Amino acid sequence: MESNLRQRVRNTLDQLRSELLEQRTADGHWVGELSASALSTATAVSALSATLIHAPTGIANASAIEDQIVCGMQYLGQQQNADGGFGDTDRSHSNIATSYLVLAASTLATQSKSVGLDSDQLAALKSYIKSEGQIEGLRRRYGKDKTFVVPILANMAIAGLVSWDDVPRLPFEAAVFPQSMYRVLQMPVVSYAIPALVAIGQARHFHGSKTWLPLRMVRAASINRSMQVLRRMQPDSGGYLEATPLTSFVLMSLAATGRGDCDVSRDAIRFLHQSMNADGSWPIDTNLATWITSLAVSALAGDPEDDGSWFSPSLVDWHLGCQHRRRHPFTGAQPGGWGWTDLSGAVPDGDDTPAAVLAVKQMRRHASPAQAARMDDAIQDARQWLIDLQNRDGGWPTFCRGWGKLPFDRSSTDLTAHSLRAFGIDGVSSTTKDRAERFLTRSQADDGSWLPLWFGNQDRPDEDNPVYGTSRVLLAGAAGFLSDEAVRRGGSYLCDSQNPDGGWGGGASILPWMNRDQIRDAGIRAAEGLTSSVEETAVAIEALTAIFGKNGRLSTNDQGKMPKDSTELAQTGLSAGKNDPKQVIIRGVEFLLQSVHDGRHRVPWPIGFYFAKLWYHEKLYPHVFTVAALSSFLRSELD
Repeated sequence: MESNLRQRVRNTLDQLRSELLEQRTADGHWVGELSASALSTATAVSALSATLIHAPTGIANASAIEDQIVCGMQYLGQQQNADGGFGDTDRSHSNIATSYLVLAASTLATQSKSVGLDSDQLAALKSYIKSEGQIEGLRRRYGKDKTFVVPILANMAIAGLVSWDDVPRLPFEAAVFPQSMYRVLQMPVVSYAIPALVAIGQARHFHGSKTWLPLRMVRAASINRSMQVLRRMQPDSGGYLEATPLTSFVLMSLAATGRGDCDVSRDAIRFLHQSMNADGSWPIDTNLATWITSLAVSALAGDPEDDGSWFSPSLVDWHLGCQHRRRHPFTGAQPGGWGWTDLSGAVPDGDDTPAAVLAVKQMRRHASPAQAARMDDAIQDARQWLIDLQNRDGGWPTFCRGWGKLPFDRSSTDLTAHSLRAFGIDGVSSTTKDRAERFLTRSQADDGSWLPLWFGNQDRPDEDNPVYGTSRVLLAGAAGFLSDEAVRRGGSYLCDSQNPDGGWGGGASILPWMNRDQIRDAGIRAAEGLTSSVEETAVAIEALTAIFGKNGRLSTNDQGKMPKDSTELAQTGLSAGKNDPKQVIIRGVEFLLQSVHDGRHRVPWPIGFYFAKLWYHEKLYPHVFTVAALSSFLRSELD
């Protein structure tokens, strides 16, 4: 039976490899496809509408802008959930942030183009917002972090839905200080939101009630210099971080102050024009090409029978070309890191950089001597970049060392584990390693889990994702980091967290979506009782096979194989029966095989968190994660 399972895994893996290779571009990398986003679409519609409304003497390409407003509102009109609210993606629960943004977009679109939600839709939307606590409910969602609350309130003020005095003042004048001082100045927004701080802060300064005269004079004197900062941070594409929401908040704030035709605004409009999808929507970001390519390379190369068919010299050139080789104007980051995309709006960060390093290591085996030398230099530069990024608490943040005040600037477990894997057990100093391991040990919950930063689960009360976080940290444990006890506890958590259908994660929202007519019409099937997602199951299987398989950290018998009886299980800290790791893994693998057979790997689920708790799903996540999981299972030599 087990040999039959291995053969079925082999056949399914070959199918997935073929499908994944077909998704490559001409030069051998992957681009993927991010979900359309009602949230992004709403902000874009608001920004473009504000540009038309506040243009003093008309604006270039007005007819094209009007067409995009109409298309955007048509898309939004189709995305309202049954409860009257709007979610970030077509598969997302309603939330008050997106719902408020859609209300503002409809209001502004009505003012600019006489097109908005119909009366019944508006009534249902307002009822949902009221049920969620209105403005106080919005503030509760984000707590102390003003990064997204203030832009939403500013958007509503531009639409005339709230007073400008309801929008907190932002110290835009602080942006004129050197970037190295930003963390000392205790900015009220996270590091990536400086453009919004400048544009929204200025709009609040112009339209809100007057503040203390000396401070008002300082801010007035800082307008031109902070605008220069805004311009300097804007990439060639015109889109800050390649992100529609951030770019839109900047554009609508400038437009509301009569500057919808300045250089920054013109380039922002160009970005929005070029990034709209054919259905009238906007994605949360343009693409995750570098990230997806790094993950795909590592997944394919992990296959024990990998033939290197994914490799090409052009892939190497493209991937090395994505490494940032100049000090970055957005965060002040030194050269050496990778961002999530090859586009100009990317910013080097502490997750994409280790992913790229791991991929480059895999590509190096197939490269020419000349390319291998370039790869060695790239890896060395990236390692130094990561060393310089490590926080004093031992963990790795996303963009900037030492901010730490707000959630998306703090050290995170998934990034820290990823960085350790990129270094390798022999490639990191004992000081760096010990500090990172202490951070991960402190961050482990009582139940053995770890929480990640950039991934979530919408069906959990706190929208966190311990399955993803624990799985990613355990990969570092399998690579030789962390104590045996920490790895045991993490493994126990995953074994205990397996769902009745054999998978992990997901929740009550999956089956209703899978039973929709358009999903079934595409030939995709889901058994009754389905609760798990392909993505979360795949990352759990990859981790469990890594720690329990041959030569894994929790292999206890002399042959380095899976513990089979109660004595061996006791040595791992797990009990027999439900938590038998071998049976847990086999059930999880069977879930993945059935998912591919039923076509569910073609339906990505919104487990991705973007900035400020914005949900997304990525078309290639189920493919890539499942290739990595099945490859790890075959490497584990489970028998």
